[in-house]
Amino acid sequence: MEGKISVAVISSNRLLRESIAHVLTNKRDFEVLTSQPPGPPLASLDSPSAPDVWVSDSLECFLDNCTRWRDRRHNGVPGCVLVAMQDDPKQFLTAVSHGVLGYVLQEASALDIVAAIRGVAQGEAICPAHLARVLFDYVALRRSDVHGGRVAKQFRLTRRERQLVPLVGRGLTNKEIAVELNLSEQTIKSHIHRILRKTGVEDRFSISAACEAEPIGT
Repeated sequence: MEGKISVAVISSNRLLRESIAHVLTNKRDFEVLTSQPPGPPLASLDSPSAPDVWVSDSLECFLDNCTRWRDRRHNGVPGCVLVAMQDDPKQFLTAVSHGVLGYVLQEASALDIVAAIRGVAQGEAICPAHLARVLFDYVALRRSDVHGGRVAKQFRLTRRERQLVPLVGRGLTNKEIAVELNLSEQTIKSHIHRILRKTGVEDRFSISAACEAEPIGT
């Protein structure tokens, strides 16, 4: 990126937006184009001189405008950094799913905010390490859900039966599974029996392998 990083700071908290603007103004590589409270229309973000990065402490403000920005992303729509955010995995995933590239928590320092804005301006995605794990787990879970759908279709397993497959694969006994799922041991035994019948394997040790195998023709 050439020249200064242009930034728009949008926040209903005057102290926060003025503080961020002050910190950035004192950095040689930043130019604050605007520092203003939210409220339509945000004309500065539609102008030919749109900022490189948009900074706010409001996910709602971003969501109110994200569709318009996402539709114009190929035209150089600014990246978004949310600051002073709660350590809330659900809110974090919502922000990421709508295109937010920087997520900075409430206890972050001014240096953390500056680093996040620089990173996003350079095309990076910035978030705390433990929330990165949340994102990795979410992607893995979505993949597991897709695979679970294939397994359900192939063997006609119920949702509860699909839930038991990875637990059996971990080597858990019926009693251990019952404790984990808060069910009776007899209920787990009945589920395992039905899984064996549906998958056509002879013992519980073969259930995981049978369900991991891709069905012919996929």
